[in-house]
Amino acid sequence: MHHLAPDARTIIEIGGQDSKFIVLENGGRVRDFAMNDRCAAGSGRFLEVVAARLGVDLSTLGELSRHSRQAALISSMCVVFAETEIIGLLAEGVAPADISAGVQNAIALRVAALAGRMVTQPVCFTGGVALQSGMVRALETALSCAVVVPSLPQYTGALGAAILASRQSRAQSGL
Repeated sequence: MHHLAPDARTIIEIGGQDSKFIVLENGGRVRDFAMNDRCAAGSGRFLEVVAARLGVDLSTLGELSRHSRQAALISSMCVVFAETEIIGLLAEGVAPADISAGVQNAIALRVAALAGRMVTQPVCFTGGVALQSGMVRALETALSCAVVVPSLPQYTGALGAAILASRQSRAQSGL
């Protein structure tokens, strides 16, 4: 991420199975790191489950939340329990857009709790979940600041690995 946005100070990475919160120093060194890997509730897997339950394509879930009139309150911290909660909300007639917005808000609030008071701007959001426009809006609200998403955020981890491998290869070959 430092290669793409050298001024970034906070990175939020949400992938398929976990969420990461990283604070960088000047020069891109990691100053602090926190990760939620105990449960998929703050991850892309959670959004996949929600999209399937709502009968929409994952790629449209973020836009669906834009039509929300009142985001549903999703209180469960577990994907299984949250799915049960969503089934109940649908049975009560809650609009899918409100459920989508509620789920994205719940994930954003979990990430904000993971971050605590350590958020330093600029904030960059990366990982596959950053492709969800609703998640960007939810994070901006939860963190009370703008969130920047690089182009192709699902590949930033791979780009970083390639950059590190290139540096190591050059160092070993004496270049």
